[in-house]
Amino acid sequence: MLVKDDLQQRWWDLEAKLMGRFGKKPDTEAILFLIGLQETGFVMAKISKEQKQDLMHVAICTILSPSGYYLKQGNDEDGWPHFHQIKELPAMPLHEQDAFIKDHILLYFSQQEF
Repeated sequence: MLVKDDLQQRWWDLEAKLMGRFGKKPDTEAILFLIGLQETGFVMAKISKEQKQDLMHVAICTILSPSGYYLKQGNDEDGWPHFHQIKELPAMPLHEQDAFIKDHILLYFSQQEF
């Protein structure tokens, strides 16, 4: 239980930092979107729904790479990073998936020294 409590506290700390920076509390999807923007460096006035999904996919691949789930192959001619899945993600209940993703997001921000 201590590990879960620690995860929750670290998550609240990250939310507070992001809220201070952007003025509104982000949900997990918004944080993944921000990571996708950070990783691609894209700055666009208008982002389509498909591009948002692609940015979130980039974020998922990026945050799961340190745990050996994905390997970055490089970028295409438009600057989009491409990844290769190395191993299957573990099957787990939804609440565990949420904690799994949050823990990897926290690791990402820790590595970015945010």
